[in-house]
Amino acid sequence: MKVLNPSVVLVFGAVLLNAVPAAAYDEIEVVNGGAIKGKVVYLGDVPMRTILPTKDENICGGIRKEPVVQLGENNTVADSVVYLQGVEKGKAWPSDAPAPTLDNKDCRFVPHVQVMRPGKLGIVNSDPMLHNTRGFYGRRSAFNIALPNKGQRIDTELKRPGTVRIECDAHGWMLGWVYVVDNPYYAVTGEDGSFEITDVPPGKYTLIANQEHTGPVEITLEVKAGEVVEVPIELKKQ
Repeated sequence: MKVLNPSVVLVFGAVLLNAVPAAAYDEIEVVNGGAIKGKVVYLGDVPMRTILPTKDENICGGIRKEPVVQLGENNTVADSVVYLQGVEKGKAWPSDAPAPTLDNKDCRFVPHVQVMRPGKLGIVNSDPMLHNTRGFYGRRSAFNIALPNKGQRIDTELKRPGTVRIECDAHGWMLGWVYVVDNPYYAVTGEDGSFEITDVPPGKYTLIANQEHTGPVEITLEVKAGEVVEVPIELKKQ
């Protein structure tokens, strides 16, 4: 197992903030591929976001504060997205992956963070009141969908790779993120901050880790046949 030194390869930059045309991706049989694994941590101060519900408090809850970075034991980061940039060919997209869905539930977006390939996203309302769900590539509108009824579902298309910020016009504190990627080499960290990306064709890559508060980190690495590259990642507020 090769361990990468993050002090040498960390580079900060704005990545996937705006939509870009989808690059062609070819599915091939990956023979003797490598893997990338590691943990994402954050050692800085964690600001609190104040939630001020102005209506529907029986569903949405009352005034509260929530951390902008979800930390687990030993400062591991949940809901960070790790992916390889610009991979042109490799393993197949997972055939058994559930259809991407964004649920308005208890005045939250569920899941808060998700990754999908370009295509259909189902917008669902599980609450007994209006949600007006909007998505943005940067400042550019991706969709604007009114869901006045509980149990309602409307599908939309996210055709371009990019980071999509999700908001609700009816409940201004609601916030979610959809990362649209052009290849299947990605992972979303759980509470322990760990990730693993498998079946990577040998070669040199740019690995990107991102979280809504810190912004992205770029890491240059090389994957060799049959080897595991271990990458410890520390996110820092820019």
